[in-house]
Amino acid sequence: MRPEALNPLFVDAQALEGVGPKLMRPLEKLGLTRVRDLIYHLPERFVERHAVADLDKATVGENIIVALTVREHRSSTGRGPFRVLAEDARGNVCAISYFGRASYAAKKALPVGEKRWIAGRLDQYGQMLQMVHPDHIAEAASALAGQVREPVYGLSEGMTLGRITGLVGQALKPVPDLPEWCEPGLVERMGWPAWREALELAHRGPNPLARDRLAYDELLANGLALMLVRASNRTQKGLALVGDGRLRSKLNLPFALTGAQQRSIAEIQGDLAQSAPMLRLLQGDVGSGKTVVALNAMLIAVEAGAQAAMLAPTEILARQHHETLMRMVQGTGVEIALLTGRDKGRARESILMGLLDGSIDILVGTHAIFQEAVAYKNLALAVIDEQHRFGVSQRLLLARKGRRAPHFLAMTATPIPRTLTLAQYGEMDVSRLDELPPGRQAIDTRVIAIDRMDDVAGALARHLEGGGQAYWVCPMVRESEGDDLAAAEARFAALKVRFGDDVVLVHGQLRPEQKDAAMERFSSGAAKLLVATTVIEVGVDVPNATLMVIEQAERFGLAQLHQLRGRVGRGSEKSVCLLLRSAELSETGRKRLALMRETQDGFRLAEEDLELRGGGELLGTRQSGDTPFRVATLEQIQKLLPIAHDDARLLIERDGGLSGPRGEAARLLLYLFERDWGVQLLRGG
Repeated sequence: MRPEALNPLFVDAQALEGVGPKLMRPLEKLGLTRVRDLIYHLPERFVERHAVADLDKATVGENIIVALTVREHRSSTGRGPFRVLAEDARGNVCAISYFGRASYAAKKALPVGEKRWIAGRLDQYGQMLQMVHPDHIAEAASALAGQVREPVYGLSEGMTLGRITGLVGQALKPVPDLPEWCEPGLVERMGWPAWREALELAHRGPNPLARDRLAYDELLANGLALMLVRASNRTQKGLALVGDGRLRSKLNLPFALTGAQQRSIAEIQGDLAQSAPMLRLLQGDVGSGKTVVALNAMLIAVEAGAQAAMLAPTEILARQHHETLMRMVQGTGVEIALLTGRDKGRARESILMGLLDGSIDILVGTHAIFQEAVAYKNLALAVIDEQHRFGVSQRLLLARKGRRAPHFLAMTATPIPRTLTLAQYGEMDVSRLDELPPGRQAIDTRVIAIDRMDDVAGALARHLEGGGQAYWVCPMVRESEGDDLAAAEARFAALKVRFGDDVVLVHGQLRPEQKDAAMERFSSGAAKLLVATTVIEVGVDVPNATLMVIEQAERFGLAQLHQLRGRVGRGSEKSVCLLLRSAELSETGRKRLALMRETQDGFRLAEEDLELRGGGELLGTRQSGDTPFRVATLEQIQKLLPIAHDDARLLIERDGGLSGPRGEAARLLLYLFERDWGVQLLRGG
């Protein structure tokens, strides 16, 4: 149960004044559904305004507050702005300009002959001073007293800055004073404010100490929860798994294992032979052979008379794994089944019976494999692919399916920089597959301006006519008004005109059966071109597909580009990846694409991505909501994570864990950052 002191923070945002169903939609897009979310929606920056008596005392480019008297409304022809001419106390004229359909509101807010206090950025157009769409207009100076320094928050369509500022102010009012969970000496040494004060200061103005304090809290909660998982894991009794090799010796692999694969298999084999459950992360670059390593681990479990399960985040990936594993175990007598949320009726009942009586050795599937109705005869090993897409709480649900605590092998195809491995996987031992199987050819990567689209289409046509297959990836599903991002549906329609039924479309908003049908046509070779969003980032393996086109490639992170490029180069034929760039390219975008051309080492790209992104955009995960951190930026992680890690260890090993005064405060911290699965472990689930 959540501590009562925190209940005011977990109240639904709809309880705030002025929030109804209409306003909830943009709030949900921002992930701000509760009071707690709003108090941690920290300002991106602050606007500092200078109050001036007249325009002579202001500088062009400066944000100011000034009193102006309206002299004239001036409409423009065509698409020109609506201008309000006003003058200050000394007679200096300033044009207040509005674009679009704002003339009615401007006339109402700025009536001729009236004096108004106006806050905005002072610019110059030709010889005339102007303000474009001023931030605030008031009849009295006192009304703008609070706008001298104003926070600027992240917004979504349908949300104004004034509205979000007001909601954050409401959310901060019920924030309680909570006992200190940080080590007192550390707070004093760092000069940090208390938690509640830090929240208020962070919303009030630029305050590095308050920001660091809040980031540290998040890192401490994460590190503490991961350590509790590890400590709990050590106390549990699992099933020691020792295989006799009879099934592994029958595997007919088309390639020899690399040294990295052999080393990782040996590490896993050593862990499985212990009664303490394994908790290991297998990091592997694109195409490094993680599936073979995972299969060896699962066969050890089967040889020892137990069952194994493999959890994947999407149906596409689950089906791909099932097909790959079935090919590898052919002739061994190992029974592998697939279970997804779509399996119903007799087919589902048959699988459930097979798991219960032990006739199914290995189960592959999505979240469906740890639903309440799914029971195993003897689940002893769980393999989780794309680990970063699953929370620890989901892993704990799967753990309850074993008679004893099962061993866990987590896998990720996204190389994680060493800087962040501790932050995201602090409770796990790590194996790295840092070499590719022999015979893999380098992928020819080229950067091409998007205005050469006709040349690209011609090259694509020649590729398809020659019997090849190709991918075409776009950043979005469909275009939104005012957005110039390439959309998969529009590109699909254009390519279909040229290539007809040879083109199929896959994106996350399609119904599962539509996605499967399209993937089946492409995998079988019936379709030659797959247009998609990043839904194909992982789990798609079509060796005959040797051309990848990524439209507006500068919009993607390095790690994501690397994953997408990894969809080709999976067969013996030479593969090509075309990165189509927009005409206007930022310096970061230019460096990113140059690195893609330069190297195919995913671990190096991950480190470079970390440096290029900065500001906490961790490997492209923050933009998709997968990062474990909402408050801490990259710089704060690098600076504060080692301290938080040491503090969490001291709390567990020296200060009695979650018992005692500081331990009780630490429980509040875990619930506050929704790492309460760490508390649940202490209660035995």
